Amino acid sequence: MENFNQTLPDMFYLLGLSTVPHLQVIGSLMFVVMYTITLAGNCLLLITVRISPKLHTPMYFFLSNLSFIDICFTSTIVPVILRNTLSTDKSISVGGCMVQMLCYLGIGGAECLLLAIMAYDRFVAICRPLHYVSIMNTRFCIILALIPWILAFLNSSIQVHITWRLPFCKSHHINYFFCEVPPLLRLSCRDTWLNEISMYLATGIIALGAFSLTLISYIYIIATILKMHSSRSRYAVFSTCSSHLTVVTLYYGTIMSIYLQPRSNHSVEKDKFVSVLYTVVTPMFNPIIYSIRNKEVKTCIVTNLKQIIYPPV
Repeated sequence: MENFNQTLPDMFYLLGLSTVPHLQVIGSLMFVVMYTITLAGNCLLLITVRISPKLHTPMYFFLSNLSFIDICFTSTIVPVILRNTLSTDKSISVGGCMVQMLCYLGIGGAECLLLAIMAYDRFVAICRPLHYVSIMNTRFCIILALIPWILAFLNSSIQVHITWRLPFCKSHHINYFFCEVPPLLRLSCRDTWLNEISMYLATGIIALGAFSLTLISYIYIIATILKMHSSRSRYAVFSTCSSHLTVVTLYYGTIMSIYLQPRSNHSVEKDKFVSVLYTVVTPMFNPIIYSIRNKEVKTCIVTNLKQIIYPPV
């Protein structure tokens, strides 16, 4: 315990995405724009679902949860990036680093699991339409919405605990733009094989498990679509699912490329780029994808805007 206390610093220093000044300025502007779009798009989607009775269905209940998660997820990362880029002080306290890691892993894991639940919802709606209302009742939907948060933060707590039991004596400079597990493991002077196994297991159970459940759901969905005689019906069903498939491909692909590759294959610059994709870019695109490709959402947004701009007399 004495050795642990001596090798745990009071502060860490985040080196960020780049040390080139003009790239830092360009990067900061891009992050401000993306963060603004993320907040505006997801808040608009949340408000639209809330005030539109037509959207009070399980599908949009889970979509609202996804928007809330995206707001929280990107808010754990972007403000820290902007502070460290615009300020000369690149430090982050050990407590702040722990909290960021806990929230980031918990919220990210919750999104993984929620995407699988959204795929299950589409499976029930398309493959079991006559039983959809009885299966996806309010109580069951609330339970399904809570499960990702409970499981993800349980895993997050374990990962944070075992990570911060390590002695960090190689350096206190994290070559990353937030407190992420792989870069911190590189700073430890102790063998981190147990942490790496735990990280692979967690990713395997949460990301690969959620991806497998999503894949199984869509195998059944595609089989059902192919059995439909009407091309219009096939198009309508597929257009409903295509938004979700796009989001799933973006999110699971980037997550697994970070956490499932061996430590020897990690490239810091590549990992930074991939991390930006799933922590900032994907939350920005999610509401855009769901709005553009979803006729019901677009109709409700236009209707609500018209009522605001031209209120009924």
